[in-house]
Amino acid sequence: MGVIYSREQISEIIENTDPLDIINSIEKGFIAYSNGKVVVPPVGEMIFKAPPGESHIKYGYIIGDDHYVIKIASGFYENHTLGIPTNSGLVLVFSQKTGQLTGILLDEGDLTNVRTAAAGAVVARVMAPEKVNCIGIFGAGFQGRMQLEFLKSVVDCKDVIVWGVNREELDDYQKVMALQGFRVQTTMDAGQVAENCNLIVTATPSQKPLLKADQILAGTHITAMGSDTSEKQELDSQILGLADIVVSDSIDQSQQRGEIFHARNAGILDDSKVVELGILIEDTTLQRTSDKQITIADLTGVAVQDIQISKMITRHHSD
Repeated sequence: MGVIYSREQISEIIENTDPLDIINSIEKGFIAYSNGKVVVPPVGEMIFKAPPGESHIKYGYIIGDDHYVIKIASGFYENHTLGIPTNSGLVLVFSQKTGQLTGILLDEGDLTNVRTAAAGAVVARVMAPEKVNCIGIFGAGFQGRMQLEFLKSVVDCKDVIVWGVNREELDDYQKVMALQGFRVQTTMDAGQVAENCNLIVTATPSQKPLLKADQILAGTHITAMGSDTSEKQELDSQILGLADIVVSDSIDQSQQRGEIFHARNAGILDDSKVVELGILIEDTTLQRTSDKQITIADLTGVAVQDIQISKMITRHHSD
């Protein structure tokens, strides 16, 4: 039996870790992945209709590393009516040398939230306009909050417009993020976000586009991270067609899921236009060259992120 980490222990480690250390670790993971140093099998998933929910299995290993990781994460979107969290899950860590179980991380989905938020910061650091006027967040839930918490380490902007579908949730978001120094406006009008924000993050389980191509201003960067199954879609595919730069965290995964998947199926996006995130990070010639360019990052979530964040937890035990 491996070392068992409770959610409380995991939260304490994360809270005592510099967010930049987490961001840098996730960035290194993306670079390793795009350089062929990570083995990541296809995502396993189950989709439920009644009630609506999903469970993902993501797993893999970095070649030559000490461990391999298997993560199970779920999202059931009516849980709020029961007074319980939307997300749950755990991470299993095994020795890459012996196959023995070395760690059980009972994070209840928290590590998935952390590594996803850190990925948003990784993207913003290399793709956001030099001057961010206002940050737009689609999704007033926990992930929407965490995106801002991690963005503040890499983006110098405190003005925010958050879009949501629940007024109470929006009001709570405004209050909580104001305590962290953000000036938050709330809206149920997607157009208000597009008109005022040149850095937009979408973090919802939407199955229909929230933003249309004619709403997007020149110079806008969008990080879309909610569409991690083939059913979900947050962006009008025409947005990807007009973008100057389109980035995927995993080109392999974008064949089956995400915004790129939808745009490709619609005949709007050519494969040759898509750059993988780890490649873009290393090759500055592929990055934004003007604050007039429209750029898109489509993040479907890659197991190397789970590997990197799990190592940050288990390292504390070995230390």
